[in-house]
Amino acid sequence: MRALLIAALIAVTPTAYAATALDEAEAAQLSGGARWETEHPGYTGTGYVGGFTDGNRGTATATFAITSPSAADTTATLRYANGTGSTRTMSLIVNGVTRQFSLPPVGGWDAWGTVTQPLSLNAGANTVAVKYGTGDNGNINLDNLTVAQAPAPGPAGGELESAFLAGGATVGSDVAGFTGSGFVTNLNGGARVVRTVARTAAGTATTTLRFRNATGSARTLSVYANGLKQGQISLPAGDGWRTAQRDLPLRVGLNLLGYQVDAGDSGGVQLDNVAVAGSTPLAARGATVPYTTFEAEAGQTNGSVLAAGRTYTTEQAEASGRRAVRLTGTGQYVQVTLTKPANALTVRASIPDGSTTPLAVYANGTKVTDLALTSRYSWMYGAYPFTDGPGGANPHRFFDDARVLLPRTYPAGTVLKVQKDSTASAYVTVDLLETEEADAAYPAPGGYVSVTAYGATPNDNSDDTNAFRTAVSQGRGVYIPAGTFVLSGTVSVAGIDVRGAGIWRTVLSGLNRRGGFLVTGSNTTLGDFTLDGDVTTRDPDCCPGSDAAIEGDFGTGSLIHHVATNHAKVGLWVTGNTDGLYAAGLRIRNTMADGVNFTGNTRNSRLEQTTVRNTGDDCLAMWSWSATGTVRNTVFAFVSAALPILANTAGIYGGTDNRIEDSLFTDVVFQGSGVTVSSWHSANPFGGTTVVRRSTLTRTGSHSLDWGSDIGALWVYAEANDIAGAVLFQDLEVTDSSYQGLLLSWQKRVNNLTLDHVAFAGTGTLGMEFNSPGTGSFSYVTVSRTGGAALANNAGFTINRGPGNSGF
Repeated sequence: MRALLIAALIAVTPTAYAATALDEAEAAQLSGGARWETEHPGYTGTGYVGGFTDGNRGTATATFAITSPSAADTTATLRYANGTGSTRTMSLIVNGVTRQFSLPPVGGWDAWGTVTQPLSLNAGANTVAVKYGTGDNGNINLDNLTVAQAPAPGPAGGELESAFLAGGATVGSDVAGFTGSGFVTNLNGGARVVRTVARTAAGTATTTLRFRNATGSARTLSVYANGLKQGQISLPAGDGWRTAQRDLPLRVGLNLLGYQVDAGDSGGVQLDNVAVAGSTPLAARGATVPYTTFEAEAGQTNGSVLAAGRTYTTEQAEASGRRAVRLTGTGQYVQVTLTKPANALTVRASIPDGSTTPLAVYANGTKVTDLALTSRYSWMYGAYPFTDGPGGANPHRFFDDARVLLPRTYPAGTVLKVQKDSTASAYVTVDLLETEEADAAYPAPGGYVSVTAYGATPNDNSDDTNAFRTAVSQGRGVYIPAGTFVLSGTVSVAGIDVRGAGIWRTVLSGLNRRGGFLVTGSNTTLGDFTLDGDVTTRDPDCCPGSDAAIEGDFGTGSLIHHVATNHAKVGLWVTGNTDGLYAAGLRIRNTMADGVNFTGNTRNSRLEQTTVRNTGDDCLAMWSWSATGTVRNTVFAFVSAALPILANTAGIYGGTDNRIEDSLFTDVVFQGSGVTVSSWHSANPFGGTTVVRRSTLTRTGSHSLDWGSDIGALWVYAEANDIAGAVLFQDLEVTDSSYQGLLLSWQKRVNNLTLDHVAFAGTGTLGMEFNSPGTGSFSYVTVSRTGGAALANNAGFTINRGPGNSGF
């Protein structure tokens, strides 16, 4: 055994990040007894760093120099060996700020594992050090450090041709002088442009709009910030591209900037980009979120770190990263060090069926509050549609979320601990912690009516449904103040704005499996609240008996933003003739069925900057059901979806010209893939081109007990009908797949499949398995580290090989 002592103050050539980058530990500056070694196999590069023995405690250091193009919150993944048989601790020092982290055993000194830690980088030079500190127990070997992508700075706001466009707005490129890839044109009556931007501070921000007005007279647009109209902006006529400024009230984190041609606006201009003072880059893939996620197994703990596993009906299979920490005795804990200020905490945990228990929260050693944990919304048994027991075959759905506002804002560097102080449950298994700085309650906008004016009373556990229904019937904007309100049924809404005081401030609590919003018309806006339902089991397909959080036919021009849902049947169900719905900033958790489903004749709609976790069916679905219509020209983008307990992180079932882009998909549990393109579920035929691109799939794919077969990370499933429409997989990273990287099934044809720049790196079984005939064109497709053959072509599928392929 060679123990690795790393106190890494890296003074070597800095690594600059435009994409994920790997630094070999042996190339770092080593000091205090840390040394280059090659004794144990399986390392990357030319060796690993050893010397983290007890004799070097407090001194051994490896230093990495990291250059980031912008200030960014990202992650660092350390590859290490720990053959001691017990969890070890080391110190991670980022720009002088130290926190301890844990490294679970990995099964011997020739086996290598990884731990991931949050990393806050400054713009420019950074130092990241791994050290055997005086309070650590060390004795590990370090192979490498991988820093996830820190996005390169773009416009301080963004190009508008990549924004959400509706109401006739289109992208043009026929006028010289624009930035980016084009500009927005055809801004006539009803046209909308919505762009997401992120800010690190709340307050008034100066926005600079670059535009062209060749009409010969001043033109106007209406300006919106987070769904609220802020008046008009006047754009004078003149030659070429010009700029106009407007101060807007923006919040910390994600903001929505909108430009619309409303009644009274003249439009007729072209828009190039918008610059926003104090904005920060959005994540390159996945959602930009206001919280920091700490994996429990990477924190400091005196509990038991569960070994990684993916076997259905085990807790590890349903845990983020497939590991968690079990606390069995009083005084056992998981603790992390805040990297950013926080006043709000979410913990994903599992407790025994039929129990409730408090979980104590400590800040710097002082107890500050309790989290209330319950098994009410977890623990399912048997086969689909499952029962809630207690007891039965195939127990699953172990985890649930609990959240609490802390008594004050704690600064970066605070040690936050969750601890089992109660004997009310035999154990608490902690998966992850999420910390953030929640905004103060947003005030009521001018002219809005409050639900309290019609009899709703916060925090008294009385039914507020009728008060809500009366308030929305007034035909004016409706405000829901801070507090918890009870809904025992759906509230129908159309053509107005309903908003709360923020997702940490306004909570709508379901009752007896009911409670939610039913949208029945155009120009409806919902935002700034949490809907925490009361759905404890999945409805049988025949007999719906519970409510979605938000559902309906949204008509044209509708918006959903900054909404959290929990314990509902479905987070968001979109149907009817919805045209041009825009949804952003959603947090969807713990549904009994789909997280999001766009169905019916939904078209020209977009969901982005959204996170979905722990769903009872697909996290995300576009379903062109033959009974209701065809989904067209609709997009899921910048979404982070994880841990569907059943089915896929994302699925496109029939439809025309639909896309999934710029997203992250992780940890599929049972009977599903990372992304499926499928004719299943009575889907209408595919038309145009179905696109999945610029996305990363990690630990996806699963096993089906019903079929006795494995499902790949990417799954093209020609079920009842051939898939004749074009399907394009482009710029995808498919890593550590549980079974196949790509599966084509079953016996029907897949006639027009294209793979372009797709990397399959690590599969549990085959690299690619084809059980459907058809044709496809493959270019720059790489297959590596497979658990079986790189390619099993069982159906005579014809591959037209272009350049750049390897490994199959």
